[in-house]
Amino acid sequence: MEVGLNHFLIVSALLFGIGLFALVSRRNAILVLMGIELMLNAANINIIAFSRYGGLGVDGQVISIFVIILAVAEAAIALAIVLNIYNNFSTINIDEVRTLKE
Repeated sequence: MEVGLNHFLIVSALLFGIGLFALVSRRNAILVLMGIELMLNAANINIIAFSRYGGLGVDGQVISIFVIILAVAEAAIALAIVLNIYNNFSTINIDEVRTLKE
């Protein structure tokens, strides 16, 4: 059995679905960030799969590296925000943080 484009798309759709479920259903800020990272990884799988089977060559892998760099920057900034929220409110639950003025 040979791995084809459909297999990559199925794995990517499953990862994206799990990430979307984590983003919508979780109230913890860290788990929401993990859901966003899963969704970005699903996009990377799609980009690399279409680059391999679509004849784009190395271009898809270069774009994927840029997405990974974007994910690292997003994680660093988001974790700094989460730490600041925890210092101010003593919780990381999104529902309990109503205002940022305090």
